Amino acid sequence: MQTTVTAAVPFSGIGLHTGKPVNMTVHPASENNGIEFVRSDVRDQDNLIPARFDNVVETLLSTTLANSSGVSVRTIEHVMAGLAGCGIVNARIELDGPEVPIMDGSALPFVRELLNAGIRPLDAPVRVMRIKRQVTVAGDGCSATLEPSPHSQMEFRISFPEPIGSQERRLDLANGAIVRDLVASRTFCLKSQIAGIRSLGFGKGGDERVNVLIADDDRNEFLLKSRHEDECVRHKMLDAVGDLALAGCPMVGTFKGYRSGHAVTIELLRKLFDTPGAFEITEADLATASFLPGAGASSADIPAVH
Repeated sequence: MQTTVTAAVPFSGIGLHTGKPVNMTVHPASENNGIEFVRSDVRDQDNLIPARFDNVVETLLSTTLANSSGVSVRTIEHVMAGLAGCGIVNARIELDGPEVPIMDGSALPFVRELLNAGIRPLDAPVRVMRIKRQVTVAGDGCSATLEPSPHSQMEFRISFPEPIGSQERRLDLANGAIVRDLVASRTFCLKSQIAGIRSLGFGKGGDERVNVLIADDDRNEFLLKSRHEDECVRHKMLDAVGDLALAGCPMVGTFKGYRSGHAVTIELLRKLFDTPGAFEITEADLATASFLPGAGASSADIPAVH
């Protein structure tokens, strides 16, 4: 069955890139509503922004959505991944600023509060997207692929200077795996990238003590203790989960990413929707619903982290 949150769940923090304080609340929504953002601070224009790939307007260092009036919301990937990890397919996310709060740089704070609040089934079957034909995008040393599979799976490889290095991970996304294995992984960057990021006007809310895992590529060490030896590739997978959720429904298939990020994942979704016969959307039977991403996730799956 489709799901939503049992009650309104509030969050407060600052935006990673804008540095602006923001209050955000995830509200219950009815069946077939999907996920949508509402800019409560915007009153003179349409302030409703459906969480769909065709509303993506920017993918540099985060994913930004905007509606036809130009009202936007930035850095939506972590809360989208959190919702997907909890199996929530309907929600209304109200916020009083232009960017989702970064919290600790992961999706863990979102997932913890959402699962503690509870997930409510709705009186409608969940719809799933089944990948029927392989679709690939590639360029600039990066690639991403969606291919048919009887389950929802993900494979990811990254390659960075040390101390990140080369990392890879494979994961079946069913039955709480996103919560157990991915949601606690934090956003990261190389120390040598920080000046360039700041020169572009990004990262104003970034704090290596709180919400960003900084890899010092001169001293070959992280400025914070890693939560996992492969935390960086896990975070890339978390971002991909959030971006793929912009397809509008859970996906049954395998995603393979190599050094890919927001731009490549969104390009892949656009190619998927433009490729005849590449997917079909159907109502999930009980067997399929039991292994969709987030199915069966519970507070017991929340990892204990420092």
